[in-house]
Amino acid sequence: MLIDGTKTRVTKWIHGDRCVVRVDVDAILPAFDPAEPYLEPAVVQFLDRLQGLANNGRIDELAQHGRVYVRRTG
Repeated sequence: MLIDGTKTRVTKWIHGDRCVVRVDVDAILPAFDPAEPYLEPAVVQFLDRLQGLANNGRIDELAQHGRVYVRRTG
């Protein structure tokens, strides 16, 4: 843990052209500001990777990491 604080889980939404993914990730509630959870760099990199999958419509791979909602129209 890079920041002193309490570990928690937060929900993040990744939006692609054809889908939206709900992912629960680890976050830190820092002792100096517990009102806002912070994401560690590894979590941000993970979310960036998921964003790339969502942008490319890789729904099966996204489903391994969270709940996927697929756009049915348009």
